[in-house]
Amino acid sequence: MTPDELPEEEQADGLFEHYRIEVDPGQTLLRIDKFLMDRLPNVSRNKLQKAIQEGYVRVDEKAIRPNYKVRPNEVIRIALPEPPRDTDVVPEDIPLDIRYEDPDVLVVYKPAGMVVHPAYNNWSGTLVNALAYHFQNLPEMEGNDGRPGLVHRIDKDTSGLLVIAKTEPAMTHLAKQFFDHSIERTYYGLAWGEPEPEKGTIDVNLGRSLKDRRVVDAFPEGDFGRHAITHYEVMETLRYVSVVKFNLETGRTHQIRAHGKYLGHPLFNDATYGGDRIVKGTQFSKYKQFVENCFKLMPRQALHAKSLGFVHPKTQEFVQFDTDLPEDFQNVLEKWRHYVQHN
Repeated sequence: MTPDELPEEEQADGLFEHYRIEVDPGQTLLRIDKFLMDRLPNVSRNKLQKAIQEGYVRVDEKAIRPNYKVRPNEVIRIALPEPPRDTDVVPEDIPLDIRYEDPDVLVVYKPAGMVVHPAYNNWSGTLVNALAYHFQNLPEMEGNDGRPGLVHRIDKDTSGLLVIAKTEPAMTHLAKQFFDHSIERTYYGLAWGEPEPEKGTIDVNLGRSLKDRRVVDAFPEGDFGRHAITHYEVMETLRYVSVVKFNLETGRTHQIRAHGKYLGHPLFNDATYGGDRIVKGTQFSKYKQFVENCFKLMPRQALHAKSLGFVHPKTQEFVQFDTDLPEDFQNVLEKWRHYVQHN
């Protein structure tokens, strides 16, 4: 929405609409600052409370108090004095690792370290910048400006497969599959400890931490956050760590990483969720040095989006794509296997 499209009274105030959020029909009563913290990345609770106090947040076109509780079907609008950042994507000549392509979809491999789309602190060098260079006129989902072709994403330091929509019908079809949780997404991770039982389901709400916006917390009481379901199965145990297969039913931010921490089994070398220290095992110097060497071999969280399955938008047939574990992941696994065999 441009400034010219805003109501006249807001143009006169020099405000620009940044967000418009429709509250879900099933939403329970929740303070508006807590509600918005779960919806708006990179915005602190203090900033939200100040924006509410200064009248920048309106519910059904009315100013509200900081302790206001949102209700089902309300429309929340956030207008701030500064204009939103331009969402135009700058095409950049970045190589793409394409694993499959046809006129409707594209399956790409994203290496660890690459950000999926331009956002706060990462406005260039992303997968979307590369897509904009190599492909013309990729579609965008409504409300997802500046992210052409994207129907899902994976974290910067997670490697693996992504499906990209090349046409509007393909985007609509794929988006519905993600909404219906019918997409098959399998991840492999190296987690601290041995999860028990060896096969199970984590059904616990996830939401932005009230203390640190960069972190996602579990809310087992269900009083905050959004519904999140992760299925897991231990594939190999290596004394102090385990290779775990994860299947996502929902697709929340940091879902596997946050659910792993909630279980007490954070991913190996996941600095955000406590996996970058010795969680299981002794504190003897030999073992500590071994773990440090493993961290150096894989300087990121040990998580890989290994396979992806979906109904093809054009053929209506189920297709599946798989990829090997990346070199850094394989090297760390071999190192752990050797350690377990000889110690």
